[in-house]
Amino acid sequence: MERPNILISNDDGIDAEGLYKLAAELKKFANVYVSAPHRQQSAVGHSITIFYPLRAFEYSRQGEYFGMAIEGTPADAVKLGVLHLFKDVKFDLVVSGINHGANTAVNLIYSGTVSAATEGTALDIPSIAISLATFEKVNFDDSAEISGKIIKDILINKCIPLTSKTLLNINIPPVPKEQIKGIRITKQGKSNWVDSFEVRADPNGRDYFWLTGHMNYCDESEDYDICAVRDNYISITPLQYDLTDHKMFEEIQGYQLRMTNNE
Repeated sequence: MERPNILISNDDGIDAEGLYKLAAELKKFANVYVSAPHRQQSAVGHSITIFYPLRAFEYSRQGEYFGMAIEGTPADAVKLGVLHLFKDVKFDLVVSGINHGANTAVNLIYSGTVSAATEGTALDIPSIAISLATFEKVNFDDSAEISGKIIKDILINKCIPLTSKTLLNINIPPVPKEQIKGIRITKQGKSNWVDSFEVRADPNGRDYFWLTGHMNYCDESEDYDICAVRDNYISITPLQYDLTDHKMFEEIQGYQLRMTNNE
């Protein structure tokens, strides 16, 4: 079997350790191409650049070419990588990560990591987002090794059937690999952030605002991503970007809506 072609990206920036360690693991069995934002782009969601020029430049690590750095968002990086920078490559998979911080529950709607993978499926390439569920300083060796094994099982060993619209969100608990209990297939949790803004003053006495808050944990079932990670299981959640509320669609089919107030 020919080596598969994998495009990798992230939202932490092309110099992020999680991306570098992931690339090294995937290169053991695949041809790896890197197209990632040139700087930190966390929580930008699925934004793309349409009113400003996109620039791309070669990025090296330890004196060797590593990939293409994009002055744009994670979705920009994937789109530009697939459609232009590596347009002669037929990609078998897009992988986004390894993100530094969990992408579970409501975080998915803000996540640049998940959005980079979502852009892959928008381009008809099966895609995977991977996150290490902590914001503490960590070593990515274990999570990269685990990610490589899971992706090889999916892509090479066909443990999960892939289609052009397959979108998987993987969260890895931040514990040594020996303490990970296994893998759970999960649903997106319903836990949410309770947000607030701190008001601060700059050196000129002008107010500015800093978003803060805490997570409201309201998920208890082991079926949910946030609970699986809490219990030291790897969470794999299949996602889609169809935002239709299908239940309400059926409920309001018979409504008689008028364009005017006239009877």
